[in-house]
Amino acid sequence: MRPLNSVFSGLGTTIFTVMSALAVEHGAINLGQGFPDDEGPDDVRAAAAKAILEGPNQYPPMMGLPALRQAVAAANKRFYGLDIDWQKEVMVTSGATEALHDCLTALLNPGDEAIVFEPAYDSYRPVIEAAGAKLVAIPLEPPHWSLPMEKLEAAFSDRTKLVLVNTPMNPIGKVFTRDELAAIAALMERHDAYAICDEVYEHLVFSGHAHVPLMTLPGMRERCLRIGSAGKTFSLTGWKIGYVTGPAHLMETVAKTHQFVTFTTAPGLQSAVAYGLAKDDDYFASLASSLEAKRDLLAKGLADAGFDVLPADGTYFISADFRPLGFNGTDEEFCREITVKAKVAAIPLSAFYSSPDAPRHLARFCLCKQDAILTEASARLKAYAKGSAA
Repeated sequence: MRPLNSVFSGLGTTIFTVMSALAVEHGAINLGQGFPDDEGPDDVRAAAAKAILEGPNQYPPMMGLPALRQAVAAANKRFYGLDIDWQKEVMVTSGATEALHDCLTALLNPGDEAIVFEPAYDSYRPVIEAAGAKLVAIPLEPPHWSLPMEKLEAAFSDRTKLVLVNTPMNPIGKVFTRDELAAIAALMERHDAYAICDEVYEHLVFSGHAHVPLMTLPGMRERCLRIGSAGKTFSLTGWKIGYVTGPAHLMETVAKTHQFVTFTTAPGLQSAVAYGLAKDDDYFASLASSLEAKRDLLAKGLADAGFDVLPADGTYFISADFRPLGFNGTDEEFCREITVKAKVAAIPLSAFYSSPDAPRHLARFCLCKQDAILTEASARLKAYAKGSAA
């Protein structure tokens, strides 16, 4: 029979599926997949229930409910000083992953190149390659994940169509500095490139750091597509509500890709997210501070177990070097071992790289769980490490 799409048929089972299944099989605490274990704000969920009961529940406008598009524009102004035309420059999608697909598909042609910083969210590569473009990976080096400017300059060429900037960064919790973003912006202008800005963790930034949208830098307003996520902002990952903000000349084509992917998104959930984006500053501050406390709790637990814990300045995740525990295998072997023996599941960080030269001594743990779960997971890992050293 004729072959199927070479990009997607060649993909294996994701490591997230593998590790989650192994966690279920062995009764392990799953600190692999990144989702909170609570149900999100009561008032936002109540607003959704009210909107669903009262309707309408038929197709909303393709670009999204006016109320949500207005709320996204208002949030851009409130948090970042960006003046956004909600009618021409905001679009609602069925999750940020759809938004990424729409933006990449809209900008890329066969033969183009897209620069991606690794480790990277696993949806980037297949969408780039399915568009006929080439992913150019720029690996960041642990433990501090600083931007390698010489490698980045060398990666840009006349084939570079875009750079994909994820800040705060999944899976490592890096928050790009203003200086790093300015360096990226200068290269974009020099090579006439665009940026797709994956900023779904924009409100999950910890003390001493600040989220700076690339779009706010000089010359970047017309070159950037900025993606946000209600799932991350309101701990409602199952709702799959994302939004794209960008200049009208780009959004026109992005909207055409969206039209033939999902076309539209559940109106009741959109209405509730519009309500949520207008919540007071205390909500957004407490969201970040509560996750920061969880980061500190898990970081201490991992350190007490013997891990070398890497810095994490935002997001749901923290990474740790397991070599001090005396384990000499790969990161995938380590994650399988602790799932079976310690009853704690994590994700090998090499799964987020396209290069065979990826570091293989780091595991990623999800910290957006209840404190009791994080404490128990830490205790299990400490017991495992003590037993391994015996």
